[in-house]
Amino acid sequence: MSSNSTPYYFVPGLSRHPAMAAFGLIAFGFGMSGWVNHTSWGGPLSLVGVAWILYVLYHWFGDTIAESNAGKNGVNVDISYRWSMAWFIFSEIMFFGAFFAALFYARNIAMPWMGDVESKLLWPNFQAVWPNDGPAGLVEKFTTMGPWPIPTINTLLLLSSGVTITYAHHALVENHMKKAIIGLAATVGLGFIFLCFQGYEYYHAYHELNLKLTSGVYGSTFFMLTGFHGFHVFLGGTMLAIVLRRMIRGDFTSKHHFAFEGAAWYWHFVDVVWLGLYIAVYWM
Repeated sequence: MSSNSTPYYFVPGLSRHPAMAAFGLIAFGFGMSGWVNHTSWGGPLSLVGVAWILYVLYHWFGDTIAESNAGKNGVNVDISYRWSMAWFIFSEIMFFGAFFAALFYARNIAMPWMGDVESKLLWPNFQAVWPNDGPAGLVEKFTTMGPWPIPTINTLLLLSSGVTITYAHHALVENHMKKAIIGLAATVGLGFIFLCFQGYEYYHAYHELNLKLTSGVYGSTFFMLTGFHGFHVFLGGTMLAIVLRRMIRGDFTSKHHFAFEGAAWYWHFVDVVWLGLYIAVYWM
């Protein structure tokens, strides 16, 4: 990201983007409320809201990139970007922490409670072991998802992507742009392969294991954790793909490239979350 060393804040002029984004969010909110109530207009309005928000963000980020390339962002602006990205990642840590806490609660608190003496009066044949399909007759029988082979392959893919993006970062700092582009392109490719494998894993879970989102607490926590992580891989891959396009275009220098650094921070966060998820969901 181009910037100069002048310690000041660049104050942009009046912008239409916040108001336009608000209209998109309102449309999305009303659309979702209609969708969950099975109205005919809810789904289309939600999609219109999402498309409108993406359109606004495309132009909003485009203006921000143009300001950066014009050298309008000083040191304080760069610092504010870094703190903003750090707090955003912190909020994501809390987001995933809630789901890991739900998994821990189901295994270590709710499961023993359901197996105690009083609960035996309601569910006499219930076995308080994890993974669990709940009291008999409430949930269809399913097979749990093990770590072999796809989850382990995906772990190797994400670990490899952490290496390639670190390689790209070092190359960028040393002003080896061609090597940086190759490393970043490899990272995006590995993330795409990860998503393809996860899509196949979900197909296998639904059609061969009868493991669904409705498969009790195991199914809900499995798909919520892995599904939201997959969405974050998609989001991080999209960020890296945009950064790759900008790198090819020549927007970055060896000293000013926060857009790359911010996306790399996010990608490393996605890697770390997957390691915890791989152990807690597939092994334990």
